[in-house]
Amino acid sequence: MSLYTDYLTEIETRKGEGLHPKPIDDGALVEELITQIEDAGSEHRKASLDFFIYNTLPGTTSAAGVKAQFLKKIILGEAVVPEITPAFALELLSHMKGGPSVEVLLDLALGEDAAIATKAGEVLKTQVFLYDADMARLGNAFKAGDEIAKGILESYAKAEFFTKLPAVEDEIKVVTYIAAEGDISTDLLSPGNQAHSRSDRELHGKCMISPEAQAEIQALQAQHPDKRVMLIAEKGTMGVGSSRMSGVNNVALWTGKQASPYVPFVNIAPVVAGTNGISPIFATTVDVTGGIGINLKNWVKKADADGKPILNNDGNAILEQKYSVETGTVLTINAKDKTLCDENGKPLVDVAAAFTPQKVEFMKAGGSYAIVFGKKLQTFAAETLGVEPTPVFAPNKEISVEGQGLTAVEKIFNRNAVGVTPGKVLHAGSDVRVRVNIVGSQDTTGLMTAQELEAMAATIISPLVDGAYQSGCHTASVWDKKAQANIPKLMKFMNSFGLITARDPKGVYHSMTDVIHKVLNDITVDDWAIIIGGDSHTRMSKGVAFGADSGTVALALATGEATMPIPQSVKVTFKGKMQPHMDFRDVVHATQAQMLKQCGDNVFQGRVIEVHIGTLLADQAFTFTDWTAEMKAKASICISQDDTLIESLEIAKSRIQIMIDKGMENEAKTLHGLIDKANARIAEIRSGEKPALAPDENAKYFAEVVVDLDLIDEPMIADPDVNNADVSKRYTHETIRPVSYYGGTKKVDLGFVGSCMVHKGDMKIVAQMLKNLEKSQGKVEFKAPLVVAAPTYNIIDELKAEGDWEILQKYSGFEFDDLLPKNTARTEYENILYLERPGCNLCMGNQEKAEKGDTVLATSTRLFQGRVVEDSAEKKGESLLASTPVVVLSAILGRTPSADEYKSAVEGIDLTRFAPPLEKSGTARSVHF
Repeated sequence: MSLYTDYLTEIETRKGEGLHPKPIDDGALVEELITQIEDAGSEHRKASLDFFIYNTLPGTTSAAGVKAQFLKKIILGEAVVPEITPAFALELLSHMKGGPSVEVLLDLALGEDAAIATKAGEVLKTQVFLYDADMARLGNAFKAGDEIAKGILESYAKAEFFTKLPAVEDEIKVVTYIAAEGDISTDLLSPGNQAHSRSDRELHGKCMISPEAQAEIQALQAQHPDKRVMLIAEKGTMGVGSSRMSGVNNVALWTGKQASPYVPFVNIAPVVAGTNGISPIFATTVDVTGGIGINLKNWVKKADADGKPILNNDGNAILEQKYSVETGTVLTINAKDKTLCDENGKPLVDVAAAFTPQKVEFMKAGGSYAIVFGKKLQTFAAETLGVEPTPVFAPNKEISVEGQGLTAVEKIFNRNAVGVTPGKVLHAGSDVRVRVNIVGSQDTTGLMTAQELEAMAATIISPLVDGAYQSGCHTASVWDKKAQANIPKLMKFMNSFGLITARDPKGVYHSMTDVIHKVLNDITVDDWAIIIGGDSHTRMSKGVAFGADSGTVALALATGEATMPIPQSVKVTFKGKMQPHMDFRDVVHATQAQMLKQCGDNVFQGRVIEVHIGTLLADQAFTFTDWTAEMKAKASICISQDDTLIESLEIAKSRIQIMIDKGMENEAKTLHGLIDKANARIAEIRSGEKPALAPDENAKYFAEVVVDLDLIDEPMIADPDVNNADVSKRYTHETIRPVSYYGGTKKVDLGFVGSCMVHKGDMKIVAQMLKNLEKSQGKVEFKAPLVVAAPTYNIIDELKAEGDWEILQKYSGFEFDDLLPKNTARTEYENILYLERPGCNLCMGNQEKAEKGDTVLATSTRLFQGRVVEDSAEKKGESLLASTPVVVLSAILGRTPSADEYKSAVEGIDLTRFAPPLEKSGTARSVHF
């Protein structure tokens, strides 16, 4: 059976699901299309022609390679297709972005036919996705005296590929659509349980919000054909949680513009908004597509005569509406004046933050990729010609405050900045290009990252990147048909691209499903590093890490760079002493609670949390940095003491060596290089040449929060507060309650110890609690299921060596088996202990979930609606978050414990301890870049 016949069969299947033909990425299928196009008598000729023109994916797919070569033959007159003239063939090449298409255009532009060369040169002047080999061909041709090459380079030096694009409209008319009230998680826009379909854009688009919402959006578009639909988080923040390109893709698919008439289901330029703006990670993703993100500020805190917020009976501020954005409201975005106006032109709110010079460039270019590549191309052309590049792009925003010291993040950005004024010290607010040291791609967004890399014609990882890792943790729980179809293909692509991969495409080393953040935390061996990862919890305890969408990850892999403003920082320090019965997770929750009490508002949102936590090793400190994603922080930085950092780096070296011993090293010897870098960093610290990163004493912070450990006397629980009358207060991570609030009576249906928030110590706590209960009661009985998933295989190996795994096995009713992995997701649970495979498990929500309507107590980070647990017809699902000992005890009791029950249960158990650093950080350390 031919590939084309198979494709027709697939088309019929998709038609029954309400889907169009799937875009073609297989070169062999395109070859069959070409055969039928060239056969004038073929019954499939017309359909094949349409598939070739409109349904073949661009970039570096094998399909794009075959398509580009056939178009070349048409242009050269070696093939004749009446429907595709040479001029049309050149137009089609211009929409293919790069890779094979640029290679063909260079062949033609530097070829012997002068007329064709001139026309191909004009098309090349519009292209920006050129790589080193492409630029080298142009440079060599110019040096050899080629006039076409000279003309192309002169155009690039003037950035005509950008200047000749249409300007952003002065006025953009929109019609509103409220997607939900309260914070909108990216789960609403791209549900985790549909992660398998993200690379099939049309299919994945069917899961956005609901079919009813999609129909309502289409109805608005029909009523307002001259306007763009603006998707809104009413009384909340848009795009909290995971950093999903698929979420923006879905919004763009339903409300944006088609990027190219010859590339199906790739839309750009969505307009999104929130009462409290757009979450930092989602805002970056919107930029990737040249979209617009608006901070509406349409609800404000009601104030009394003295200007103080008026509180309701629950102690929450009462909100009052400044203006309405109810669904169907017509508004105008005045891009020139940078205001959002009502239908009559009356300004409602300033939106200047959405129209910075850099963001306007992204809008004009159709996304941030084109700007990044365009700047690189312009610089190359100018250097080759020996001229200065024409000032076209908005200059780097360089803010320098005389006499002001640097925060930790400012120091890191200054060290890694690219293309800034030599010798200039930059402070927060500066907008710069920076080198990226470590990159992480996770498995449910990795397929999209691979697509993005193909689309931008990248074939190999940038040599600027010290190390990059492709995980398998988000699909670890269930090796179902979807995972079997997607993950091996992803691992093969990423392994060939140059990443260290969790699974070996050749099947030599054992598959690792270790949680990506734990691996990235280990392979980050420099506290001055910048890390980009395809997950919101890319928060390292060394360096500064930013959760990013799959597109930004692709850009970092391809170029070794990222562009972003230097964020403001909030300094967090500690005083007092931890009670012996408290766990460090309680300190994390208390930090958020005390911050809200001290500051009134969430000062962490959109900023870097600089936490002075120097006595904790990287694994334990990660618990704090990981949670900062839920604090809505942009990133976090741990300020560590020298000896603590050295010990963390030694641990990292040993774990990287384990990866090498398992056979995970690549041809570039990336892992060996990381060990060398760790040794070099340790030597710098020990010699005093470059101590552990610390801020200057006179650094300026947006706010400073002091956490009083003496005030933390009982476990703290983050509650989604699912029944709060104010919907804006539900699922926010800001409702932190002491365990006594529940009076020891709140029923718990399932406990979960796992996710990136736990470390080896948490697994040992579970074992210690079981041993204690066995000793005091003779046996252990669970009144609710307890799911335990260690984050890494290394932890399990160490637990086995130390005897703790044996205790967990003794009380488990299920233990994972790598030789026989589960192929279906669990939907019902017994009151037993489940020892699950290392990985994300319930926290991800794309495979395993709790039973609908359950009340779950978890060590996870996710309390969003429908993530860990979905609602049932009778009851809302609840995902409450707490420390490991609270979760274990609750599963045994089948309810939340009282404070006294908790204290008794943890007596004598080695909990995660923390003491504030005694020495003052950053008082006598010079700035090193």
